[in-house]
Amino acid sequence: MDQAANLAANAFAGTAVDYARFRPPYPPALLRDILERVGVAGGERLLDLACGPGRIALALASSFAEVWAIDLEPEMIEVAKAEARARGATNTRWTVGKAEDLTAPGRSFDLITIGEAFHRLDQRRVAAQSLGWLKPGGGLAILGCDSVLTGREPWQQIVADRVRHWTRPAFPSGWATTRSATGAGPEHDESVLRDAGFEAVASYDVVRTHEWTIEAIIGYLHSTSVCSRRILGESADAFETDLPAALLAHDASGVYGEAMRFGYTLGRKPV
Repeated sequence: MDQAANLAANAFAGTAVDYARFRPPYPPALLRDILERVGVAGGERLLDLACGPGRIALALASSFAEVWAIDLEPEMIEVAKAEARARGATNTRWTVGKAEDLTAPGRSFDLITIGEAFHRLDQRRVAAQSLGWLKPGGGLAILGCDSVLTGREPWQQIVADRVRHWTRPAFPSGWATTRSATGAGPEHDESVLRDAGFEAVASYDVVRTHEWTIEAIIGYLHSTSVCSRRILGESADAFETDLPAALLAHDASGVYGEAMRFGYTLGRKPV
């Protein structure tokens, strides 16, 4: 059983608005690459597992006749529904629940996506279920990107240090990165997909320059399961004073750049 607070079922409670606002979007070129490799041409159906506030589902909604999306956190689904209404995305179907518990018809989806969440799921179960849910030739794409907390830029190391300091009461031994008995990263994900029966399994990535303001950095951190306002508790205000001071002492411009890597692992269901 996972004990780390950042892997608990309610780990993203209270983060949905910040998640939708401050998480960098996946580059359109990367999303188009997925669609081209799977051969989406219109009229198909997408399933987005552990969808959060719908970042992938909504970005791809115009390319599909129907979109299903599911997330464990009710607030994430409410924020996603609101954004879908704002965009006029009437072809979206939203469900609160665990990805592993979804009931869906077999051989009914052309593409299944999982964005920045595969490390939190029962990977082998989800991979096996996805193989059954996909139409022959359909694809499962596991997406991810660099995190502010693991970057190599000097300013990112400052951020990670201050986050560790202020979240030590919640994570005295550090936060967990994956569920028990699971792994993460493209090579690991490729292995899981091959073991489940997927073919043509491979990983792809792109690098984009991204600039962060202090507001965006703090908002991003509050969207995470390790530095949310709930995790910080009464220290939230002090953290929001301390981190900007540390960053501005490093670089008074208040703008911090990185070469941010986005990528995905794709597997195809045999025809």
